[in-house]
Amino acid sequence: MSHLTDEARAPFRDAEPRIEAGDNCLEAIVAANPGRRSVLKNGLLGLSILPMMGALAACGDDDDDSASPSPTPSPTPTPAPAPSYAIAFAPVAANQNDTVTVPNGYTVDVLLKAGDSVEAGTPYSGSFPTPADAEKWAGGNHDGMEYFELSGVDPNVGGLLAINHELPDYNILFSGSYNAATASADQKALALSGVGISVVEVAKGSDGKWAVKAGSRYNKRYTGNSSYKASGRGSGLLSGTIKGMLNNCSSGRTPWGTYLTCEESTDNYLDPTQPQNNYGWVVEIDPYQELAAPTKRTGLGRFDHENVAHMTDSNRRVAFYMGDDGTPGCIYKFVCDRPYSATNRAANTDMLDHGTLYVARFNADGTGEWRALEQGQNGLLPGASDPGNVSQSTTPPAPVIVNFNSQSDVLINTKAAARVAGGTVMDRPEWLTVAPDNSAIYCTLTNNSGRQVTDAANPRTRNLHGHIIKFKEKDNSPLAMTFTWEIFLLAGDPKLSSGGQHLVGDIKGDTFSSPDGIRIDPQGRLWVQTDHSVPGNSGVTGTTIDQAFGHNAMFYVDQTSKQSKRFLVGPLGCEITGIAYTPDLKTFFVNIQHPTGNWPVAGQQPRSSTIVVTRTDGQPVGN
Repeated sequence: MSHLTDEARAPFRDAEPRIEAGDNCLEAIVAANPGRRSVLKNGLLGLSILPMMGALAACGDDDDDSASPSPTPSPTPTPAPAPSYAIAFAPVAANQNDTVTVPNGYTVDVLLKAGDSVEAGTPYSGSFPTPADAEKWAGGNHDGMEYFELSGVDPNVGGLLAINHELPDYNILFSGSYNAATASADQKALALSGVGISVVEVAKGSDGKWAVKAGSRYNKRYTGNSSYKASGRGSGLLSGTIKGMLNNCSSGRTPWGTYLTCEESTDNYLDPTQPQNNYGWVVEIDPYQELAAPTKRTGLGRFDHENVAHMTDSNRRVAFYMGDDGTPGCIYKFVCDRPYSATNRAANTDMLDHGTLYVARFNADGTGEWRALEQGQNGLLPGASDPGNVSQSTTPPAPVIVNFNSQSDVLINTKAAARVAGGTVMDRPEWLTVAPDNSAIYCTLTNNSGRQVTDAANPRTRNLHGHIIKFKEKDNSPLAMTFTWEIFLLAGDPKLSSGGQHLVGDIKGDTFSSPDGIRIDPQGRLWVQTDHSVPGNSGVTGTTIDQAFGHNAMFYVDQTSKQSKRFLVGPLGCEITGIAYTPDLKTFFVNIQHPTGNWPVAGQQPRSSTIVVTRTDGQPVGN
């Protein structure tokens, strides 16, 4: 969650206290051996392989050419060396420069800025827009994103990017600040245009530079002004037509090739006249515009959704893992009732409407269990007693009575249901990521400076710098009801020890605060991005958080040694978020959220942007 978002929604907050699909997914196959890539229809991770044109070359000619001289055989070409995915980059130093810093041998290009055209129209050029113009722009505060492949297009040189917009970049929309209570109709429409998602077709040019393909039929904005529907067992308590989605934080994807964008707010603080129950959902959108209209999937629960990561098995059973970026919040998973179809996308349209939502309980002995959030089970009954956020005070809050009369009540009041069922309240669970072989799941617990009561999974009071937890499902199965867990690392820096041991952490190598974005790529390499508040408190008087750690950054962390290497540092005032990549891992897309200095265009207003990171020698990123 951006600290700007937290400030923006505070007056309206409720009173209640590319994702990996396994070793056989397209990304893993291509990353291991790009020469064996097959073109897949819509890039659906193995769904409906198209015939390869190369097969035509095997057909013989019917003419009799026996009298013609035999051609001289061409020498067998020397095969190109296999690409290396070893982490060999020299880490960059922490800094407070107003630019994007990457290792030697890497380049950074800006791909899509807030205010750039997505749909045909007039882009930002220094003047404030009309609502009609802004509705076609890329929104602000770029966050989670996913890369999707296109039929007939080499996915390493072209595809689709779906990009979340968490909050407007107000500075390019109108003068002054935004106050929903006093905003004019145009100001409200402008603010709502800045959230949602952008889908853009991107392509690599002959000069090696990536750009958005203007006029592509796939280019589309879904905003806070657009209309959405709801489905699933909680939809009866929502409006038939919903105005907008917002606070689109991080994201995920399904094995059938749809995009999952996550609403990180359970009210519409940009337009408080809208019913609260309409917000706080995972929204499924088909970037190819082939399947259902954008739909809020109530089966996945209503809370401050951060991202979605999925795990599949050989029988096409799938579970989706989610974090509630609350202070504190719980970790959840949703298990679909049936296998997804690998041959018929349309058959998967309602997959997220039929299944069971669970909350994680982390036991002190390193074991854990998933508790079903089903009405009638685990205390979810009329007159249930919600213990509240018990970690935030040494004096427990007074319990609140919550009536779970139906499954709709459970899904609308998921936060309370999770606590009643005994879920562990964590230190702001943000991104989760699943290992390609299902052997591990990681979750970033960004921070919780208000924690007063600790437990084994959240061991620090005043957890200013956060930690990462790792857990493993029994038998590496998405259907498992138990797991084991460990704390992977505690963020912080030994130089802050004068402020107390809770600031030190145990990072080996380059230190960081407030882990947020996290993703294991198809080669099993773990990437972590940070979001400490700017300006922020390091915990030591006289030392700001930027002085202690530099600007927010992106790191590689070795899963065995836990050695951390700083890969990228962002410009002034920003959060680093969003990770997507081409199958060959030679192009990484990263988002720079809410910069405040003179970036990305000198002399212009700062704007949130998607950047492209590549190596100058064409090798995979990380080498």
